[in-house]
Amino acid sequence: MLENYFPVLLFVLVGLLVGIAPMTLGWLLAPNHPDSEKLSPYECGFEAFEDARMKFDVRYYLVAILFILFDLEIAFLFPWAIVLGKIGLFGYLAMVLFLAILVVGFIYEWMKGALEWE
Repeated sequence: MLENYFPVLLFVLVGLLVGIAPMTLGWLLAPNHPDSEKLSPYECGFEAFEDARMKFDVRYYLVAILFILFDLEIAFLFPWAIVLGKIGLFGYLAMVLFLAILVVGFIYEWMKGALEWE
């Protein structure tokens, strides 16, 4: 009965080995030359000037959500384009309706000024 679990145990052991071995090798073989610049909390070239918990403008999140929304909707076009010959006229008209709704939503967002960045 326990021999049925041997592949699972082997899979877990190989997964741990693949995850732990590179980190261990990196820790053992990597050069360690700390200096004040390397140990500073920011390596971007300047010191932090505001609190990390500062508030972002809501428009930033709105533009990000709109980008994700339209990006995902465009991703539906790739599988549709591949099977367009098989789904026929019904599939074509369904995608035209989908794109029409997408365009109406895009025009609505444009007219409301959601895409404007001041």
